[in-house]
Amino acid sequence: MVGVRVTLSRGALTYRVSGPVNGAEGVRPKVGSGELAAEVVQDAQRLVNLEIALAKQELKDLATANAIAAGMVGAGGLLVMLALLVAVPSLIVALVPDHWIAAAAWVGAYLVVGLLLVLAGRARFQFKLPPKTIASLKENKEWALRQIKSTVR
Repeated sequence: MVGVRVTLSRGALTYRVSGPVNGAEGVRPKVGSGELAAEVVQDAQRLVNLEIALAKQELKDLATANAIAAGMVGAGGLLVMLALLVAVPSLIVALVPDHWIAAAAWVGAYLVVGLLLVLAGRARFQFKLPPKTIASLKENKEWALRQIKSTVR
């Protein structure tokens, strides 16, 4: 009997078809359509389980990337808030001659670094469907249709 072996390794879904049965090349043993349908159902169940595992892995990777991006946005927001907290005393220092230049430099540095972190974190956010899972689902659909057509013959 020709079998299908499906494995999931490091986010990659691979298929392996085991070949000839009983040493006969290209000859399929006579089995009932019920057995063939049961095999297709079992293979489809295995594929569904592996698809779920692949989707979980991709969503975990996406969540990790978004957590890092959120941390960057949070750090940038904190620096912007610190810049505002420094800006208020700098206005007071501005009333005293020559101290305002130092205060303005700190405010400018905080603002630039904070805005860069916010923009970099925002650019790293990813809201999309898992591409490997979508491609794998399309392949599995084609495989299942081929299996159904071959069992009908």
